[in-house]
Amino acid sequence: MTITRRAALVAALAPLAAPALAQDAAYPTRQIRLILAFASGGGTDLVARTLAARMTTLLGQAVLVDNRPGGGGNLSTELAAAARPDGYTLLMGNQGPMSVNPTLFPNLRVDPATALDPIGMVADAPLLLVAGPKSRANTVAELLAEIRAEKGDMTYASASNGSASHLSTALLLQTTGLEATHVPFRGAAPALTEVISGNVGFMITTVPSVMGMISGGLLRPIATTGDTRLTQLPNVPTVAETVPGYRATAWYGILVPKGVPQAIRDKLSATVLASVTTPEVATRLRDEGAEPSRMDAAAFGAFIAEERTRWAQVVRAGAINVD
Repeated sequence: MTITRRAALVAALAPLAAPALAQDAAYPTRQIRLILAFASGGGTDLVARTLAARMTTLLGQAVLVDNRPGGGGNLSTELAAAARPDGYTLLMGNQGPMSVNPTLFPNLRVDPATALDPIGMVADAPLLLVAGPKSRANTVAELLAEIRAEKGDMTYASASNGSASHLSTALLLQTTGLEATHVPFRGAAPALTEVISGNVGFMITTVPSVMGMISGGLLRPIATTGDTRLTQLPNVPTVAETVPGYRATAWYGILVPKGVPQAIRDKLSATVLASVTTPEVATRLRDEGAEPSRMDAAAFGAFIAEERTRWAQVVRAGAINVD
């Protein structure tokens, strides 16, 4: 192609590119939908609404939470992936749908790795290992000794097959080379009831779901599953202090449909990072047992890929499936 023909082509395309560039610079000009895979009223919903309110202030347009629970989080992923890639549909994706489900559900209609682009992590939420009267353990080492002595008969509860509570315990057992009997329930509340009653030995669950039970002496906190001790329970060690390298958290962050222009993604990423460290958002996150994150789009994308590989190994090694 000659220089003259190239210049003519650039000149011809310029009017087509200009409106798109102007549109990116003006973004947003209307309300934004934030899809959430949880029902309204729960802890994650409250976090999403607090974040959305702050993003509304920073962006100058309303960010509205759209609760779409169902399918283990897959429904919300499908809705987000099918939306127009214009920056007006966001997804708050979490550990399950983004990194576990691609292995747990063999026939997913949407692969989040190819259908979505990461914007930034919102928070990282450690879980809590708790025991009831069926166990006498007060430390991780003592609990592991009990599990070893029971030779597979020790029971542990979970919110459901493939849930964070199930997988985090499976990881602990695989890491230590031990076996225990999984007892799944339909939600954390009935599972914890059985641990408290002494029918099931122990459970790993979310921090807010057990703080009242710990305060009331119904459950004993054994360890947290994150990298550091919890601010709310500074005397409770991490699992990793006994089992080096162990880590299991329920993280979540913002993603968009594949194809959103880079300028819009950059603006959203900056907005998310600015929002999560404001006092009102950070306080809400910590109230829910989570720690605000400062992972940008690139770091969040790499983190999701690492988590997907790690949890795929756990699912396959434990032959874990959903009912």
